[in-house]
Amino acid sequence: MLTLAALVLLADLATKLLVVATIAPGADIRVLGGLVYLTQARNTGAAFSFAEGFTVVFTLIAVAVAVVIVRTARRLASLGWAVALGLVLGGAVGNLVDRVFRDPGFLRGGVVDFVSVFAPDGEVYPIFNLADSAIVCGGVLGAVLALRGVEFDGTRSSTRSGTASGTPGSDRGDDAVARD
Repeated sequence: MLTLAALVLLADLATKLLVVATIAPGADIRVLGGLVYLTQARNTGAAFSFAEGFTVVFTLIAVAVAVVIVRTARRLASLGWAVALGLVLGGAVGNLVDRVFRDPGFLRGGVVDFVSVFAPDGEVYPIFNLADSAIVCGGVLGAVLALRGVEFDGTRSSTRSGTASGTPGSDRGDDAVARD
């Protein structure tokens, strides 16, 4: 999990550095026949520039999320949960780095966003970055795992009664080893 988080963080930082160094703010580079535009924008709010005046709050929430995920890592035995939490952790820390180190200042920095789909400048869909994509993918995977009843330890929870092997409710999930 931590390796995946580090890879997401490094990829996010590298893409943001490349964008800042090569694309002027407001300039749009058309890619894939206009399906995607690369641009440079700063977001001081939450997702989709929501609540821009609360950057410090979002920064503190990102720190809390990162701490909880790192503490949870010791209990993980599920590959699915490790991937989901690794993606969320890497993305959260990637955006946290921007909030801490970019203008306008400590804990208030603007996150570098650069992917605009279907039209330039976020006209159709809000502009986002690799960290945002990792957070969303990790969140969706986590929701799927939770809906399927997969626990952090790899077992599968069940609302049906029964504990003996082969009876309803005894499914231990994809990651657990049956012991009879």
